[in-house]
Amino acid sequence: MNPVKWTMAGGAALAALAGFTWALMPEPAVVDLSLAARAPMEVTVAAEGMTRVRDTWAVSAPITGTVGRSPVQKGDQVTGGETVVAQIRPAAPTLLDSRSRLQAEAAVTEAQAAVRQSEVLLAKAEADLAYAEAQLARNRELSERGIISKTLLEDSEQRVSAASAATEAARYDLELHRATLDRMQAQLYDPEHALAGGNGSDCCLPVTAPHSGTVLDVTDMSARLVQAGAPLLEIGDLGDLQIEVDLLSSDAVQVPPGAPAYIERWGGEPALAAHVTHIDPAGFTRVSALGIEEQRVRLRLDLDTPLSERPRLGDRFRVFVRVVLWSGDAVLQVPQSALFRHNGGWAVFRATDGRAALTPVTIGRATPDAVQITGGLEAGESVITYPGSRISDGTRIEPRQAE
Repeated sequence: MNPVKWTMAGGAALAALAGFTWALMPEPAVVDLSLAARAPMEVTVAAEGMTRVRDTWAVSAPITGTVGRSPVQKGDQVTGGETVVAQIRPAAPTLLDSRSRLQAEAAVTEAQAAVRQSEVLLAKAEADLAYAEAQLARNRELSERGIISKTLLEDSEQRVSAASAATEAARYDLELHRATLDRMQAQLYDPEHALAGGNGSDCCLPVTAPHSGTVLDVTDMSARLVQAGAPLLEIGDLGDLQIEVDLLSSDAVQVPPGAPAYIERWGGEPALAAHVTHIDPAGFTRVSALGIEEQRVRLRLDLDTPLSERPRLGDRFRVFVRVVLWSGDAVLQVPQSALFRHNGGWAVFRATDGRAALTPVTIGRATPDAVQITGGLEAGESVITYPGSRISDGTRIEPRQAE
């Protein structure tokens, strides 16, 4: 056969063999790739929190009485020492039943009789005193003439002193019985007469705001009887808010003092800046929605965002808090979806020359989206995210084309 024909026949056979071999080879796996890159990283712990006014002033009733309808309501601005936030009338005396009224009237009659008796006794004492003083004057004249002895003169002086003391005692006794009469008559006053002080004038105690701020809560808008010390309303400064958040105790021990935080889902954009100011030294037990007992620790945070950027944020508003546990500026990291367990450690598949290369790595900090790589990868290397069962060491891969 012609050599040229042999050559052509051999080439055709090789091409057919190559095509057959290519047809039998598996297609490359289509994968998603991501770069191992250095970027800022923050490890945070998140929980729901609540806003609180740092210092509140509770206004309570200073006396027992009837408080009028509240002149202020929630949201009103008040000025310390000027704005009247409540008015209290002294408590009215109880109404007397028939027996009690008869007893009170009898007591008044008895007191009136005692007053009259004391007036008579006082008049008698004054008469005795006048007689004793007249006798003393006569005895002094007779003593000067030498008609009576000195002893008789001294007896007259003693009788004057005794009569003067008796008169003074009778006068005080009369005042005592008059006061008793006033007390007995007061028992017969009806409630309206007693409240007006007996002369028809108004009698009420105004209660002013102890501090300037906003009325946060009014116990009851209606007029009612209150006991001394009963709460009336609460005042606070909405410009001085703090955040309270309850973290799991295992998360709370990782929070450094003064840790920065972000306040999200507060109803506005962007997130508010804050920092941790206090971590309670003791935890408490709280049952979760799933019925699991959890040990929680309360943290308090101060807002760093100025008031002008959060004007409508008020007291006891629900917010979402992310507290920063750790942060780095240039941290080598890959997506969480690129990692998988391998021989008791962690590994990724690197994309090298169109094939997957199994690469063990060591990891550091982690966030819900990314993981810090401390060994096994270099910045700029591509890794496969979400590697499936088709991917193994040496598998041919093809990057997925963006649609």
